[in-house]
Amino acid sequence: MTQQNPSKALLLSLIPGLGQLYNKQKAKGGIFLGVAIAFLLYLITIASGEIANLITLGSQRGRDNSLFMLIRGSFHLIIIAVYLFFYILNLKDAKDTAKRWNSGIPVTTSLKGMVQNIYENGFPYLLIIPSYIAMTFAIIFPVVVTLLIAFTNYDFQHLPPGSLLDWVGLANFSNIWQLSTFRSAFGSVLSWTIIWALCASTAQIVIGILTAIVANQPFIKGKRLFGVIFLLPWAVPAFVTILTFSNMFNDSVGAINTQVLPFLSKFLPFIDNFLIPWKTDPFWTKVALIMMQAWLGFPYIYVLTLGILQSIPNDLYEAAYIDGASPWQKFRNITFPMILAVAAPTLISQYTFNFNNFSIIYLFNNGGPGSVGGGAGSTDILISWIYKLTTGTSPQYSMAAAVTLIISMIVISISMIAFKKLNAFDMEDV
Repeated sequence: MTQQNPSKALLLSLIPGLGQLYNKQKAKGGIFLGVAIAFLLYLITIASGEIANLITLGSQRGRDNSLFMLIRGSFHLIIIAVYLFFYILNLKDAKDTAKRWNSGIPVTTSLKGMVQNIYENGFPYLLIIPSYIAMTFAIIFPVVVTLLIAFTNYDFQHLPPGSLLDWVGLANFSNIWQLSTFRSAFGSVLSWTIIWALCASTAQIVIGILTAIVANQPFIKGKRLFGVIFLLPWAVPAFVTILTFSNMFNDSVGAINTQVLPFLSKFLPFIDNFLIPWKTDPFWTKVALIMMQAWLGFPYIYVLTLGILQSIPNDLYEAAYIDGASPWQKFRNITFPMILAVAAPTLISQYTFNFNNFSIIYLFNNGGPGSVGGGAGSTDILISWIYKLTTGTSPQYSMAAAVTLIISMIVISISMIAFKKLNAFDMEDV
């Protein structure tokens, strides 16, 4: 049997398709070569001009729209990246196929055999290709555009096509730390965002788990009724609940100050005639926001936890009872580990969700009261501050993009660390 040279196959596949032809795969080689020729024509006739426009961002005001050039350039960068991925696969395929020839492993050479092989071994990949295409345009494309905008001077003074955009490098990121208004605003907003995400998420998780544990006890009667009551905050649209709470927390005419606190004062005399400035004092506004999110978020954790609890074998609790374990020891050594083993990724996602929970911040008090500079209110989180940076009278698109990238890095880093520490995806190795 003729031996194939893997190094030669790899070298020939520097021109896509030639390595496959060397490996006697005429159909695959022809397809790969055709893709390479089509890409070369596309690169010469279309992509080169668009990439050049992306680099310059235009030269004439009124005629060249820098933003459109940046968006189109981003699109073509993605296509080029996809081709580079194909190019690497072409190199690997040529080398691996030559090794299979030398090992005596059957190699498909005809078009019919290649189609049959794809159908038998690559059908799952064919099914997910549309998802990857959709993900590319719905997620990766906007991310690339945002990434590039963060390195321009796109703001209210530079609005295409009346003005041209320029590349400014890391200036936007440095301005976050160097400009006093942005530095103080970023520090204040970031610290509150972290506190908000930790407190609100932890509160809804704790309440959800506790209610599920209580509802799962055998001595509890009317479990279905409790289930319906606990699901009410989840069943009602969140924006309706938030706007309702916004009215209830009104300082002067809201139900909390006019009805709830006077009622509680009958049992707690020390709060008599005590009105809380829920919407005019930043501290109390933050307290109200955390309580509201705990109310809105706990039903989901309740349903999730209740399903997990019902799947835990009673034998574990019976063995713990025989060993004399206390309720706390049962929870710490059986219940909570079982909950984490199943729900850890979901619980972590509650923190990342609240880190970017725009609706409750915006609808309750529009990020107020007051301001911490840089266009940010005292209860704005990073995502709501970005909204204000892009929709205010003096929009700062590039600064908003820079803050967006910082948010993304924070969320991704924390999530990955948490997933790794909790072994959230160990099931992938099973």
